Amino acid sequence: MKLTKFTHACVRLEKEGRVLVLDPGTFSEAEQALAGVDAVLITHEHADHVDVDAVTDALLENTELQLFAPDGVASQLRGKAPAAAERINTVAAGEDFETAGFAIRSFGGQHALIHPQIPVVANVGYLVDSNVYHPGDSFAIPDGVDVQTLLVPIHAPWNKVGEVVDFVIGVRAPRAFPIHDALLNDTGRGLVEGHVTRIGARYGTEYRHLSSGDSVEV
Repeated sequence: MKLTKFTHACVRLEKEGRVLVLDPGTFSEAEQALAGVDAVLITHEHADHVDVDAVTDALLENTELQLFAPDGVASQLRGKAPAAAERINTVAAGEDFETAGFAIRSFGGQHALIHPQIPVVANVGYLVDSNVYHPGDSFAIPDGVDVQTLLVPIHAPWNKVGEVVDFVIGVRAPRAFPIHDALLNDTGRGLVEGHVTRIGARYGTEYRHLSSGDSVEV
C-alpha cells in the first residue's frame, strides 16, 4: 500500500488501483489529494480535517465516491450535496466495514479536550487494512489490534509533547509518521520529532519524518 502525506492531517492511500483519502482539510492540498479518489474517511468536523467545499465537489463530480464520517459531518455534507446523500455514510466508534477494497475499523468517539469552554465534538479514528491508524484529533489507542503504521498528531492546540510521546509508546507500532503539523515551524517540529524518535525507539517504534508530498510503501 502506498501512503502519501499531504499538508497537516490529510493522507492518501493507494492499493491495487484504488484510492482512499483521510481528512482532506482546508490546510491540505485537498483537491490534489482527492483526484481519482474512490472513498473518503473524515475523522471529525473541524475545517482542518474536512474541506467541505472540496469534498462536496468531489462527491458531485464522482458518482461512485463513498464517504464515511461522524454524524455531524455526514449531515452537513448531505445538506450541501443532496444528490450524493446515499453515498454519505455515518460512522461511530466500534464499527467494521469495507470500502473501495479497504477494510476499515473505527475507534475512539470523542475529540480531545481543547478547553472546558470549547465544546467537544465527535471524533472517529480509523484503522485501515489492520495496518494504518489515523486517530484524528485524539490519542485514543485502538484496543484488540496490532497497529503496523501509526500516524502521529505531533502538534495541536489540544496536546503537549509528553502526550504525543505517550501515544506512540502506548500504540507501539513498528513504524510511525507525522500528521497534524501545519502549525509548527521547523524548529518546533525538530524538537517534537526528536523526542518521538528517541523515546519511541526504546519501545520498538521507528519514527520517520515525512514532508508534504512524500510517499512511502507500508
